[in-house]
Amino acid sequence: MKYILKLYFKYLIFLLFIFGGLYSCSIAKHIPEDERLYTGAELNIVSDSIIKNEAGLRKELESVLLPEPNSKFLGMYLGLYYHYKNQNGKPGFINRWLYKKLGEKPVYQSDVETFEVQDLLLNRLENRGFFYSRASSEFEESEKKASALYTVDVPRPYRMETYQLDSLPAPIYKEIDSLVKESPLSKGMRFDLNKMKLERLRIDSNLKERGYYNFNESFLIFEADTNRYDNKSFDLFLKLKKAVPSKSIVPYKISKINVYADYNTTDSIPSEIIRYKDKNYLEEDMFFKPKYLDPFITLEEGQFYNPETSRNTARRLSTIGAYKYVNIQYKEVDTLATDDLGLLEANIYLSPLNKRAFSAELQVVNKSNSFTGPALALTYSNRNVFGGGETYNTTLKVGYEAQIGGGKQSGDSSFELGLKNELIFPRVIFPIKINDDFFEYSIPKTKTSLSLDFQDRRKLYTLISGTALFGYVWDANRYVTHQINPISVSYTDLMKTTPEFELILDDNPFLKRSFEQQFISGLTYSFTYNEMVDQQKTHQKFLNFMLDVAGNSISLFGKDQGPDAPKTFLGMEYAQYAKADLDLRYHFNFGKEQTIAARVFGGYGMAYGNSDIIPFVKQYYAGGPYSIRAFRIRSLGPGTYNPEEDPNNTSENFFDKTGNIILEANVEYRFPIVSFLKGAVFADAGNIWNSKENPTFGGKDKFTKNFINELGMGAGVGLRVDIQSFVIRFDLAAPFHDPSLKKGERFNFDVSNPILNFAIGYPF
Repeated sequence: MKYILKLYFKYLIFLLFIFGGLYSCSIAKHIPEDERLYTGAELNIVSDSIIKNEAGLRKELESVLLPEPNSKFLGMYLGLYYHYKNQNGKPGFINRWLYKKLGEKPVYQSDVETFEVQDLLLNRLENRGFFYSRASSEFEESEKKASALYTVDVPRPYRMETYQLDSLPAPIYKEIDSLVKESPLSKGMRFDLNKMKLERLRIDSNLKERGYYNFNESFLIFEADTNRYDNKSFDLFLKLKKAVPSKSIVPYKISKINVYADYNTTDSIPSEIIRYKDKNYLEEDMFFKPKYLDPFITLEEGQFYNPETSRNTARRLSTIGAYKYVNIQYKEVDTLATDDLGLLEANIYLSPLNKRAFSAELQVVNKSNSFTGPALALTYSNRNVFGGGETYNTTLKVGYEAQIGGGKQSGDSSFELGLKNELIFPRVIFPIKINDDFFEYSIPKTKTSLSLDFQDRRKLYTLISGTALFGYVWDANRYVTHQINPISVSYTDLMKTTPEFELILDDNPFLKRSFEQQFISGLTYSFTYNEMVDQQKTHQKFLNFMLDVAGNSISLFGKDQGPDAPKTFLGMEYAQYAKADLDLRYHFNFGKEQTIAARVFGGYGMAYGNSDIIPFVKQYYAGGPYSIRAFRIRSLGPGTYNPEEDPNNTSENFFDKTGNIILEANVEYRFPIVSFLKGAVFADAGNIWNSKENPTFGGKDKFTKNFINELGMGAGVGLRVDIQSFVIRFDLAAPFHDPSLKKGERFNFDVSNPILNFAIGYPF
């Protein structure tokens, strides 16, 4: 497979060079004799004074330099080329398909309306306070191509002296007057239409939050007066337009709240009303108990209308997991025309999901331990189990996994069978009552789960494990999520081992000890800050901090087994350790679907008390499709260890290399190719180490101040099939710094032996 891909890339580069030399002739011969291909425009700004934020002004002006010329790829007009090819009498199936995906109609010099562009330039300049500007244009022509040059003469702009509020009726005058005094518009500000639009939106938003239900920003109008000044200054006045409806300038309060907890548009409205905490709950069969639903509703009777409170209520109700639709509607209550206060009736319509659901999912599993393969997951869900929004899920999973590449070796395939039961409460379950008002953005969920897994790893071992969790998860705001599991218990039993695996354990006492710690009981906490939810942002940041502490509470009940033996709990040896890691990511999005993605990951684990080594399942590894892609999974490190140079190594088939310290860094440039095909160029660096020397590795695994020179480094290219955020990823990478080699031989970009990685989803 690697050989085929290498040939493919070489063939592609060869074709690009050949095609690049031939395409220009085929493009030129199709351009009509009386036309020239339009290649774009340049803008020249001439000013008699210094322009503040000239880069921002230039960007806005360049946005109106229309039309856009035909796009180019590596200097070639591929879209235009396939357009002309499709004009032939018999373009062929491939050319028709390429035209559909890439084709572009030609943009000629005659398509450019320079006078219209000049008017747009002047309009944008006036909107920014540069009145009485001038614009001109000219073409630069060659035999078959033409470009446009636009020049704008920009005079000194008009600047604001005062910002005042005109006379308005009560009670809205007092509200707007206080907002004008807090305005970001200040003396000396350049006349800017965009800033005035933002000011109207700011005032409208604040008025809405103060109860002005029927107000609209379009009711506000600005007037600029220059009569008092001779130095390009102006006074700015804010007014209300004429004939503004009287009900738009009075605040509204909520007089009644009706909650339809089991609403169906085909059903009649329930006649029975349950009054609970100043709200009316209307439901026939008590679908959702009011005492459990009420904390999610932040609307209150007598409260001024506030759209933010309404959105907050809708968001909180949506997070319960029992409802398909959440719809909040307001109805005006008739009041006298002379009243200075309006009344609203709030109706909350909640349409539930089906109570029971069954799903079957065929998955392509790609795990961190390099195993890849199909898995079938069957899930039964029961929503609103006890009438309080509780969700019960039970999942049966069957999977077969195998490691890709590297030849056949022991442990390179695995069969897994798992059963997981999960019960989720949309509220805090705690011995001491916690006020729900403390959680303003969302109410935490209490999650409990019990799971049992059976794994058979070929020619190595058979393992059975059980896990029990009790914890909480909640969103502090749009970007921040906390998850804490005060109870996290797992038990692992190595039921059956082969002689081959026993030999591996005998050769590596540290590894053997890590498998002996069967019982893990502790606490885990995760903090996540995620800006990736805003897909349109240019700069996106992500941070995840994970803390895992085990064995402290259970040690109070530990039973002594002697001076040199570890303590046990219920006859089982338990693990005691602390582990923390930090994952930092940054995405810079620019151009059309282009991204530079960077990541730094570091972690440290420390065994203490009842343990002298962290359990195997909690240790770090390096290498693979989600790590350092130029090295096979778990093949990198620890430190500078090289099993081929170890005369005592008899367990080379056991490819899992782990440590209690990790450091990784990645950078990747992602770009579109065509339609759902994406490409990438990347570089990775990282390694694992042990803080305590493992004699099996001859001391080469220990972390030292020289760790920078012990990083494994690699680079490569990738191809991704991205269909509506479902990503199948192929990455071809080669190492250029291998820490397992001798000093002086480590830097070697071995492109002749690349590693092919297959994975699901982006690596970071």
